[in-house]
Amino acid sequence: MSGPGLLLVYDRLDYAAAWDLQRRLVEERVAGRRPDTLVLVEHEPVFTVGRSGQAAHWGEEQVLREAGYSLYHVERGGSVTYHGPGQIVGYPILRLSRFCPGPKAYVRLLEDVLIRTLADWGIAGQRVERLPGVWVGEEPAKIAALGVRIVKGVTMHGFALNVTVDLAPFHRIVPCGITGCRVTSMAALLGTPVEVAMVRKRVAEKFAEVFGLDWTEGNEGCAAVPLTGLSGEALEAGVAGGRERLNSAVGMGSGGG
Repeated sequence: MSGPGLLLVYDRLDYAAAWDLQRRLVEERVAGRRPDTLVLVEHEPVFTVGRSGQAAHWGEEQVLREAGYSLYHVERGGSVTYHGPGQIVGYPILRLSRFCPGPKAYVRLLEDVLIRTLADWGIAGQRVERLPGVWVGEEPAKIAALGVRIVKGVTMHGFALNVTVDLAPFHRIVPCGITGCRVTSMAALLGTPVEVAMVRKRVAEKFAEVFGLDWTEGNEGCAAVPLTGLSGEALEAGVAGGRERLNSAVGMGSGGG
């Protein structure tokens, strides 16, 4: 049995603007003024630090900033990670009780979404005990990170899937606070170009399958992209429209997260 859901897809979005957007969507979901929602986006280069972050995991903040990176301390779980172009970031805004009994079960559902997505490209994603996220290979390398927060029963933050993202910035940190953690991407594993728009489409499809949602178009100044019959070109057109509307709604230069 499926229920209504709203899919919001945006092009490159400043992290601060996305953080502001998330908090507004969470408030509206808590108040029952919007359906369960999934935001899919790419970010400009940025490091984010969760509640379990330790300074040793990313070194001197000033060094990162002088290298041209922004760094935000946010309320999600986990330690430090990197977001950048070529990485699909998903922010589910869901009333958790509709889907599972608690945060641990929710994390497994998110992992399912990403494992099913990777399978469409012949990549065998797997779980590693006590290390949330999705891993690949016999000597596991992390291909997708997870970090979530529950606010009054509603989820925020979410997941990041490495598609064609530059992996070099991960060498500046201890990814997710895991010593010796190796990070990879779909493009690195496949050795061939990967269309980010098509992977994003698959993520939306698999999310709808796992969570039992029927996507609809957006409202309130946010442009959403309908899933059914969506081509890569149509997806990119929807993204462009979403960016223009979001610029005026929350301001590209403000906040992030």
